[in-house]
Amino acid sequence: MSVEALTYTALGARLTVSPEAARSLAKRRRRLPRSLSDDGKALVSVDLAEIRHTPRPPRGRQAGDIPPLAAKIETLKAEIAQLEAGAADHRADFERERERADRLTVELLQATAETMAAKEVTARLEGEVAALRTGGRAGGSIDSRGQATSRLGHLAATIVEADRKACR
Repeated sequence: MSVEALTYTALGARLTVSPEAARSLAKRRRRLPRSLSDDGKALVSVDLAEIRHTPRPPRGRQAGDIPPLAAKIETLKAEIAQLEAGAADHRADFERERERADRLTVELLQATAETMAAKEVTARLEGEVAALRTGGRAGGSIDSRGQATSRLGHLAATIVEADRKACR
């Protein structure tokens, strides 16, 4: 068991790893004692018999991995283009339906306004009809019968006018 003082570069050469890997091994995993040499480099005291380090193969991509990955990328790009086209179609459908809903809302508001106006006219006409019926039963004077005739003519004109508005 001989203890040697080695720089990270020398330790890496002995273990067949990079100097960075040797430094990491000495500092973090083994916590080997360090000191400084006269030229300012770090020296690690290590017993190489104790260290049973087998270097891992490099984890970089192999040249054989590139064609399948490139094919996968192209497949994904084609799928993205297809999805974007589908999204554009859905967006156009959405816009078309939104415009249709807006038109229907306007038509509904117009129909509601016309319905409310028709209800008001109907209520007024029902009131006039009720007044005419009440006036006719009382059997009042000639003057009240003249008013009743005038009201009846006015009522007929109102009904004709409401009918014309409804036909438009």
